[in-house]
Amino acid sequence: MAKDQVKTMIAQTFLDMADALESGRMGGRPKIALTGMGSEHGEENAMQGAVLAARQGVDVYYIGTLHHEGVTTVEVANEDEGHKKMEELLTSGTVQGAVTMHYPFPIGVSTVGRCVTPGKGREMFLATTTGTSSTDRIEGMVKNAIYGIIAAKACGIKEPTVGILNVDGARQTETILKELASRGYPIRFATSGRADGGCVMRGNDVLTGSADVMVMDSLTGNVILKMLSAGASGGSYETLGCGYGPGIGEGYDRLVMIVSRASGANVIAGALTYAAELVNGDYQAVAKAEFDAANGCCLKKLLAESVASRKAPAATAAEVVKAPPTEVVTADIAGIEVMDLEDAVQLLWKNNIYAQSGMGCTGPIVLVSDANLEKAKAILQEGGFIGK
Repeated sequence: MAKDQVKTMIAQTFLDMADALESGRMGGRPKIALTGMGSEHGEENAMQGAVLAARQGVDVYYIGTLHHEGVTTVEVANEDEGHKKMEELLTSGTVQGAVTMHYPFPIGVSTVGRCVTPGKGREMFLATTTGTSSTDRIEGMVKNAIYGIIAAKACGIKEPTVGILNVDGARQTETILKELASRGYPIRFATSGRADGGCVMRGNDVLTGSADVMVMDSLTGNVILKMLSAGASGGSYETLGCGYGPGIGEGYDRLVMIVSRASGANVIAGALTYAAELVNGDYQAVAKAEFDAANGCCLKKLLAESVASRKAPAATAAEVVKAPPTEVVTADIAGIEVMDLEDAVQLLWKNNIYAQSGMGCTGPIVLVSDANLEKAKAILQEGGFIGK
């Protein structure tokens, strides 16, 4: 080995030791790979992101054709070869994570994005933005909440606040999460900035960052992240945030971060530093602790019961219930999913309570008389349409 190589190795060893002492990390700078080919903005854009991240303390392994001081280049001929090389580096342990533009996650794994909200400049975790946590929408959103908590805690937020975006499934997700919390799993629910509060979030809350973790289905999350990261460019160039985040799921042990082909250098750098934070925060240990805690509070049982309860009405769909005599309905019951509205009305009719479906300013509602309000709530709670 040449003297210059020995000197370089010794110098790097001392740099790693100094970095470990300064940051408290015994493994030195986190090693994160980046596949640079395939961007709509060219390979130079990806390398620029790698350089920015390297300056912020990430040991970047750039997979592509370009070279730059401070970045380790692993040369490949094309995009397909780049993905194969990324897998090799992850499998061998040469790198601790990777940032790439597409990845086939298994069912049960989805990505937690990280963005900057325009209203107050707050960071917010979007749970989730790509992938599929479950083929059942409600189960998936409940799992997304756990995934978001894991990402936030690994990035240093000890008690992240959790909000649920007001999309289809939000109220049922809220019911399950609150039941999980009542059984001992610690969830700190966020409060909407709107006057009526609650942990079900509106569009304003997305813009201001009312929650540390915003829960939603991944398709909605993907659109919201795109709007927040590329709204100023018309969608052609993502300028803000950290990309679509790491794939998280129970038992999944590979740190793969997703960015878009439209992601700019700043976003790519953000994704690389996000990955480094997760490594430094020992996200795998955090994930195991959160899954163990949630499962210890009957998460899987609650999810199974939820899925079963929503399949049961299908068996009796042919049953026609006659409406009770019409009466004035001025009291409203919120928190019912739009797809469940008519089933909820039918249940009340079956119990001789006249009801109508409607749409309030906060979403779907069932209208009943003031005299029947409390009784109707109890029936809908028993039927699983609203939480207690």
